[in-house]
Amino acid sequence: MRFLLVICEQVSPKDTEPVRNGSISDSHSNAEPERMLKCNGYQVFASSLEEEIRQKVREADAVVLQLPIAAIRGWEQLLLKWKAVPLLWWCSAATAASSLESCEDDIAVDGILTPSMSAHELHWALHLGAKHFFERQQWIDERAQLVSRLEERKWIDLAKGVLCEINRISEAEAYDVLRKRAMNERKRIVDIATSIVKAHQQLRT
Repeated sequence: MRFLLVICEQVSPKDTEPVRNGSISDSHSNAEPERMLKCNGYQVFASSLEEEIRQKVREADAVVLQLPIAAIRGWEQLLLKWKAVPLLWWCSAATAASSLESCEDDIAVDGILTPSMSAHELHWALHLGAKHFFERQQWIDERAQLVSRLEERKWIDLAKGVLCEINRISEAEAYDVLRKRAMNERKRIVDIATSIVKAHQQLRT
């Protein structure tokens, strides 16, 4: 994991002014993860602009979200349209303080990075974040397959019911009809079942 994309909040012009009394301005805080990650050997691109992020995410090994938790969901949904990639939250004093009301929110982040991490800690946080991402993706894929199978089973059961009612045959015989028709037409059983159910629904309306 070498190239990291940092998504940060937009900084208004007033926030770019230096802050007195030894405190750190928002613009300095926004540059914090980019500077720290580069110092530890990572290639980094930081932006708050959607078009830049859309282009760069294609090259990224992971995305670091330097945002309050409440702002993560919107970016999470956008990023999913462009590329599935590990998401890590940059938990600084600023992002933590601005996220207190969102601590119960369900967000799909794969790990946390903090400003106090050493090079080794960063390495392991990114490594484990990537591992968690791949496990999460596998779970999402398996869930999608299960939902698809359940949907297919629903159509097949409905079609068997139609065939049983019309032809006065058993469920086993109805399934055999579906299977043979699918073989003859070189289609999936679920496609045959769907067409039967929809045709029957149209006839009844």
